Amino acid sequence: MSNVTSTRSQTEQDKSRTTGTQTGQAAQDAARTAGQKAQDTAQAAGQKAQDFAHQAGQKAQDFAHTAGQKAQEFAHTAGQKISDAASAAGHKVQDAASAVGHKAEDATSTLGSGIQSAANRVRDSLPREGMLGKASEAFADTLDRTGRYIEERNISGMANDVTEVIRRNPIPAVLVAVGLGFLLGRTLRR
Repeated sequence: MSNVTSTRSQTEQDKSRTTGTQTGQAAQDAARTAGQKAQDTAQAAGQKAQDFAHQAGQKAQDFAHTAGQKAQEFAHTAGQKISDAASAAGHKVQDAASAVGHKAEDATSTLGSGIQSAANRVRDSLPREGMLGKASEAFADTLDRTGRYIEERNISGMANDVTEVIRRNPIPAVLVAVGLGFLLGRTLRR
């Protein structure tokens, strides 16, 4: 019986060893699996953190790009508005200068008509015969021609004519200018 008991005891010991080995192996496998899962979880968490950081960086970059575009659009709009305002001011100045020019032209035309009317009054009121008649007719003709010239040529045409006379006769023009300056200076002193 002792043999049977010893065999049984040994079988039980073998079973216990096998069970212990199996349990140890299972514990090792469980620990390895848990370690692998922990490593996978840590790696997944690291990857998610990297993805989140990348997305945050991308959003910051997009925001900066959008802000840059908005600033550029604002600068362009402001520049366009300034350009439009300057253009409008230029047009207003041009319109005002044109109106002044038209008024000056109208005044010149009116002056020419007035001189022609004066020539007609001279013809009507002064004698027509004799020496005085010839002088009054010459004076009336000169007034009439002057009135027509002023009415037809206006200010710009007269300025062109004066410029042309000065170009053709520079020395007499300078002498006339000096003489007029001298007379004007004497008049203003008194």
